[in-house]
Amino acid sequence: MSSVPTAAVGPDPLATAELLTPPPGTDAGDLFDHFTAWTRERGYALYPHQEEALLEIVSDAHVIVATPTGSGKSLIGTAALFAGLATGRRAYYTAPIKALVSERFFDLVDIFGPAQVGMITGDSAVNAGAPIICCTAEILALVALRGGADADPGVVVMDEFHYYGDRQRGWAWQVPLLELSRAQFVLMSATLGDVRFFADDLRRRTDRPVTLVQSVERPVPLHWSYVTRPLQETVEELLATGLAPIYLVHFTQAAALERAQSLTSIAVATRAERDRIAELIGDFRFSAGFGRTLSRLVRLGIGVHHAGMLPKYRRLVEKLAQSGLLKAVCGTDTLGVGINVPIRTVLLTGLSKFDGQRTRLLTAREFHQIAGRAGRAGFDTAGDVVVLAPEHVIENERALAKAGDDAAKRRKVVRRKAPEGFVSWTEATFDRLVAAEPEPLTSHLRVSHAMVLSVLSRPGDAFATMRRLIETSHDPRPRQLRTMLRALAIGKALLSAGVVRRLDVPDAQGRRFVLTEDLQVDFALDQPLSPLALAALDLLDRESPEYALDVVSLIEATLEGPSPVLSAQRFRARGEAVAAMKAEGIEYEERMALLEDVEYPRPLADLVEVAYESYRRGHPWVAEYQPEPKSVVRELYERAMTFGEYVAFYGLARSEGVVLRYLADAYRALRRTVPDSARTEELTDLVSWLGELVRGVDSSLLDEWEALAHPDAPGGAAPGETVRPPTATRGVTANQRGFTVMVRNALFRRVELAARGAWAELGELDGGAGWDAGRWREAMEDYRDEYDDLGTGADARSAAMVLVDRGPERWNVRQVFDDPAGDHDWGVSAEVDLAASDEAGEPVLVLTDVGPFTGR
Repeated sequence: MSSVPTAAVGPDPLATAELLTPPPGTDAGDLFDHFTAWTRERGYALYPHQEEALLEIVSDAHVIVATPTGSGKSLIGTAALFAGLATGRRAYYTAPIKALVSERFFDLVDIFGPAQVGMITGDSAVNAGAPIICCTAEILALVALRGGADADPGVVVMDEFHYYGDRQRGWAWQVPLLELSRAQFVLMSATLGDVRFFADDLRRRTDRPVTLVQSVERPVPLHWSYVTRPLQETVEELLATGLAPIYLVHFTQAAALERAQSLTSIAVATRAERDRIAELIGDFRFSAGFGRTLSRLVRLGIGVHHAGMLPKYRRLVEKLAQSGLLKAVCGTDTLGVGINVPIRTVLLTGLSKFDGQRTRLLTAREFHQIAGRAGRAGFDTAGDVVVLAPEHVIENERALAKAGDDAAKRRKVVRRKAPEGFVSWTEATFDRLVAAEPEPLTSHLRVSHAMVLSVLSRPGDAFATMRRLIETSHDPRPRQLRTMLRALAIGKALLSAGVVRRLDVPDAQGRRFVLTEDLQVDFALDQPLSPLALAALDLLDRESPEYALDVVSLIEATLEGPSPVLSAQRFRARGEAVAAMKAEGIEYEERMALLEDVEYPRPLADLVEVAYESYRRGHPWVAEYQPEPKSVVRELYERAMTFGEYVAFYGLARSEGVVLRYLADAYRALRRTVPDSARTEELTDLVSWLGELVRGVDSSLLDEWEALAHPDAPGGAAPGETVRPPTATRGVTANQRGFTVMVRNALFRRVELAARGAWAELGELDGGAGWDAGRWREAMEDYRDEYDDLGTGADARSAAMVLVDRGPERWNVRQVFDDPAGDHDWGVSAEVDLAASDEAGEPVLVLTDVGPFTGR
């Protein structure tokens, strides 16, 4: 193997160099020479297996790259995209998660230039007409379904291809292989296992040669060790021997955060390193709650990384880790997906995990995917993978060591047993996983509404297309038959719901079924039960003041989770119920029995159940899904809380990323599933508010996208210069409609608190403006002298009760009180600082008055 700098295996070292542009000709030899010259001129040479892959790529062959982490798969992918660009074929790079798609997108912009690279995810699109597209696997699958063999992908690079075997998402990795018969594929992963099936299948379907690049020696070798020392001691030893950065792998988010906090008792980073961390953090905005905890940890050189965090926090940890300043990162196995975080040592705290159904040992693929993150190409000559013995085993070993060689003392040692239900492991388990090859990948083709809609949108007979797709899939025949029945049921459901209509005569494109014409352009059925919600819209009273919120509740009933919120809602509801029952003198046994019926809020539960039972009679396939009435978006809106207030109210700091994803899913479903004919002004306002709330919580990625999409905006790159785009290019005030609803909610939050006499909470909100708890109480006592009640219903929170005077830098606003006499002469006045609101990601109000309104 060539003794070149190992940094050549990834695109990052090359990203600062001159842009990679196609040569004048398109001869395969020209392409090979041009690409190798581009890398060589910067002091890098290709490894032999990279040269082999490049030669096959420019010769128009499929390439399957099954080589270890750190062996240069990213550069092979870059070469394939370059070949597509040079030969006029549209090239797609796809990955399993948006974070990895985003990271690769920015790398490729640095390599090829902003004009040549675009990105498409389920949320947004940037430069979607570019010749190179970065996207999630689901996006590529939908492109393949809509276009079939005539779709525009000419070159397809599928990173982390082992996701083909994922039960939920594997369909998206299979569909392109089935449909894009004219495309050239480059399939890459460090844990593919036996890939002969895919090679044979691709060769048969496309009549194109397939080359396997596998069994390559890892450029950064791994050292394996199994230890029976306590975790804290192990970490200290790794730090002392220069084996940091360390990634401590846990299999629950709570354990990861708990471990990070425990590490604050040891010196993880030096004073100089802590100063440098503070410099790099700069004015990054940490929110209250978990944000403050993370701020304290990272400033000590300790990171946290798991899926429950807000995306902006995960990206901050990744960037600080890339600088080499975070000496220890405690997290779950989310880093095993391939995000570019340099790690010297991977320390696994266990070899078993709960997978959502049961606790089990790690598979060989999972183990090697995580372990492969160890060893930084270009920095380390080796990587270390350390696995801890179970905690009870470590304690027993220490007790025996303390007893020494005295046989009598050793017999007296009381050995601790494993906790009940614990799935244990031994050093033999560890040795077996180290030696094991990844398990064979298994097909999991799943038909969804989105898949059927995509096929319906392309020319030809959709029925015949779906049948061919299923019958030529990689599933065994019995499963294919079940899938065909499900596809038929979905088609009937779409017809019944009016989403699709049948033509008496095929149209000019040979289609017998077409989408209903009056659906909005971006209409989609994002959830399996979306057709149920669509059908149930007719059951709602459009004239009801609750109509907009009832539509929200219908959509929420089709969404999964978020379980942390629902658990917290149930816990609070039961706590309040217990307090009420105690006050009524109900005995303990009866209280416990009554508590079984206390649940989280489930608005429209009866209506949804009736609609579901009716719908299921005509669509029996829907029985495999159950609607889940819940109130998360609705409650957030009705309580007029900000995201931070809601998270604090339910103690969800550790799961705020889960809450944000749910809100984003709800926003997308509301925006894309509810047809224009069912929308009202209030519902449109509410959806706009939800979108801005999501964006205001974590806009970092969207801001970067927009900066690249609008390179001529102030602060952009100079001609010929490629730089990372600035953040905060667009604040929450830019969407005036959505921001207005956010302001209305902020004002109504004061009304709701005042109606409950929550003076302390009001003081926390407005104390900085001179309106502490005492001043609020005095003002409202004057109101109570005139009126007995303060309304908080639908009329009280309507747009008609808010007056807004919009200025260029600040707004003057007034929330009118809904008094029982209907005088509407009292209210709350405030100023809204637009610049501060953009900075905070939510309205910044300065209260100016609570009292009679004489300005009208």
